[in-house]
Amino acid sequence: MRKTHPNHLLLLLFVIPFLSFQRSPAVSPLAAYSAEWNKPMYNACNTAAKSAFLTPAEKDVIYVLNLARMYPSLFLETVIKQYPEKSDSRELINSSYYKSLVDTFKTLKAGNLLLPDLACFTSAKCHAVQAGKDGYVGHDRSKACERVSNFSGECCDYGNNEALDIVMHLLIDEDVPSLGHREICLDSYKKLGISIQPHKMYSYNAVLDFK
Repeated sequence: MRKTHPNHLLLLLFVIPFLSFQRSPAVSPLAAYSAEWNKPMYNACNTAAKSAFLTPAEKDVIYVLNLARMYPSLFLETVIKQYPEKSDSRELINSSYYKSLVDTFKTLKAGNLLLPDLACFTSAKCHAVQAGKDGYVGHDRSKACERVSNFSGECCDYGNNEALDIVMHLLIDEDVPSLGHREICLDSYKKLGISIQPHKMYSYNAVLDFK
């Protein structure tokens, strides 16, 4: 019988636990809300799966947003209605902004898929990195970031680094009377660049540049 070298055992002990934390491509980021989302028919929404310039969390933002845009009724019933409880944000149930999101999705028609775009990503990353270092909140850019600016609509989120939390925060759009973030996320844009970076004040900030 061939013996396993001790160093190989150490390697296996390191690799196996690491692999156990990697989500299978067949498991949807919305699986915790309904096993329905694991069906292959929804895989087309994972348009950023092979985008080398995005992190797994950034890819999932595009994935989740596409699922919301393409299957609004299912997203409403399985995700939006469960989100306050599952995210431990029960106070949302009494929020007028949350209630208006429910109303929005009751009549929302399926939209188009968003595709990852390198130019939009470069634009988003520059602003996310700079805003994070400065602890800045808003859309005004440094001169360097103005030079690579490439978007028709932009959303900035603060304090979240999980895909669903970022998407839901923008869709609920708490304390934003214009609901500008919600409108941008559900508009007919075709390209999206997303960057999640550390933030001096809020721990994380995410910039989504649409075109």
